[in-house]
Amino acid sequence: MSDRRTSRYLCLILRHKPEVIGITLDEHGWADVEALIEGVSRTHELDREILERIVAEDEKGRYSFNEDHTKIRANQGHSVPVDVELEERTPPEILFHGTGEKYVESIDRQGLIPKTRLYVHLSADYGTAVKVGQRHGRPVVYTVDSKRMQKDGYVFYRSVNGVWLTKEVPARYLKR
Repeated sequence: MSDRRTSRYLCLILRHKPEVIGITLDEHGWADVEALIEGVSRTHELDREILERIVAEDEKGRYSFNEDHTKIRANQGHSVPVDVELEERTPPEILFHGTGEKYVESIDRQGLIPKTRLYVHLSADYGTAVKVGQRHGRPVVYTVDSKRMQKDGYVFYRSVNGVWLTKEVPARYLKR
């Protein structure tokens, strides 16, 4: 089984369904590494060496270890209520959100909402937003007036892997 397939399974466990392998996440999203390896290895090839490689080589920087590598968590994208200890940050003047063409009507009407996630995910560069949009069909990229949003009281966070997060983006701050 490939690291890629195992990594996708880790995303499911660490972001959405830790109970599938019988583990729990603490209030900050951390899981015990040994319990994670034990649970995941029942269905996917995983040992400490493979886990260390997946975390180190993940192109999107999805995961973090604590200092002594006894705990691991997903950096963002959770649907389970956790506080991954994000710091409030001042965003660049504009951010981008990539989506599929099929979602445009809904977004134009209600803006960006987190749906099953805790936050709306935004990109600092257009190219990343295009790649994200391609995962959902023909890509459409929205420009987010993050400077005006922040001035109006909206809070932004930046995850350790560079993804910008906010609770919502009302349609008035979006432009296609």
